[in-house]
Amino acid sequence: MPREIPIFNAMVPTLLLILVFSIIVYLLLNQILVDWDLDRYVWHPALFRLSLFVCFFCALGIWWYQ
Repeated sequence: MPREIPIFNAMVPTLLLILVFSIIVYLLLNQILVDWDLDRYVWHPALFRLSLFVCFFCALGIWWYQ
């Protein structure tokens, strides 16, 4: 797997692209959690959201660099 991807002749690390993709997916998941009112089932919603994003970002990063 390439460590850097050329975008407009600029070498961009793939982790930056994974971060952007993770943020987009996280925002969609967060909207689903808010729409279905699933926040009331977790003890600390902000901590849950942060851990959801970190777990998703790390899983994609490990999958890509494996």
